[in-house]
Amino acid sequence: MRDTELLQVALGLAPPWTVVSCRFDAEKRRLDIGLDFPRGSRFPCPSCGQGDCPVHDTEPKSWRHLNFFQHEAHLVARVPRIRCTRCGVLQVALPWARPGSGFTLLFEAFIMILAQAMPVKRIAALLGEHDTRLWRVLEHYVDRAREQADHSGLRQLGVDETASKRGHNYVSLFVDLEQARTVFVTEGKDASTLERFKADLLDHGGRAEAVEEICCDLSPAFISGVEAQFPQARLTFDKFHVMKLLNTAVDNVRRQEQRERPELKHTRYLWLKNPERLSARQRSTLETLCPRSLNLKTVKAYRIRLAFQELWEQPPALAEPFLKKWYFWATHSRLEPIKQCAKTIKKHWQGILNWFQSLVNNGILEGINSIIQAAKARARGYRTIKNFITMIYLISGKLDFRLPT
Repeated sequence: MRDTELLQVALGLAPPWTVVSCRFDAEKRRLDIGLDFPRGSRFPCPSCGQGDCPVHDTEPKSWRHLNFFQHEAHLVARVPRIRCTRCGVLQVALPWARPGSGFTLLFEAFIMILAQAMPVKRIAALLGEHDTRLWRVLEHYVDRAREQADHSGLRQLGVDETASKRGHNYVSLFVDLEQARTVFVTEGKDASTLERFKADLLDHGGRAEAVEEICCDLSPAFISGVEAQFPQARLTFDKFHVMKLLNTAVDNVRRQEQRERPELKHTRYLWLKNPERLSARQRSTLETLCPRSLNLKTVKAYRIRLAFQELWEQPPALAEPFLKKWYFWATHSRLEPIKQCAKTIKKHWQGILNWFQSLVNNGILEGINSIIQAAKARARGYRTIKNFITMIYLISGKLDFRLPT
């Protein structure tokens, strides 16, 4: 079998396209595969589908293909423009590449697979291409897959923000908690993000009325956005963020007290962990600080935090009575940070208690957030917000890219 016949079979080309030449440059480490069509060939119109359109003219083009061993491979062809009686003069659709791309479909599929595990800049160095060209490929497939995404089954929604770069730069993530997939990402973390998500949900076959549960942190912006855009949904405050609020209050008590009680210095993480997660050394330190004779305010705040944690283990019928008793204890503790935390919990009372019916939390979203931040760290940040959002959809959107094989 001749080399051109072998490449014809390997590329899977169908008439009228044939491999007509094969030129290897050892110095440039490059293989050029020439493609052509017989004189008098006719092609279907790429717009209306009318068949047997005559060729109007041709233009030479080339596309980067998968490497031939360690050498670059390129397809080279004169691309015809046909003359359609309905649509005029148009370039034909090529079976190996999409319009406007300098890469073959298989090469783009290779880029998409690598980008889910490697930073784009590293892929560009590996392939000898500029990273801007690779980002165009990623954006094309992500945008196309998102256009075809169906959100009609969205019932449980998680909302959270993640940092896009240092400083106060954030994007908001909207996650389908049942499918564990990111369905929408937008810049900012204010109430308008909910409005943009609602518009996107409607564009993808979803209905605002169908969203039954929404879980978010205690951000006033997210709360007002949910109330305005999804008034029928039951709002549950993520219990991990509620516990974070209490941890901050305990740490503030420690910070104030350690000015007069030096034994509390370097014990910050001791009070933020649950007892069963303490090391032997930390457990020993805790035992020396807990005797009532020391009368430490930090110990009292720590016990109030541990008591609140027992809320999540209560039967639904006993949850509110338990929370009322805890609230009375916290507000009469004479510890100002704890009192302020209790008042914040009072303001979000129903959203906290809603957990006992919805049982939803942002644990899935926090996991996605950690994957996103790990990808950002590997890439050492992203040049633009658009690139960052594209990468989020790529690694956590569970999109169907319909890549060629």
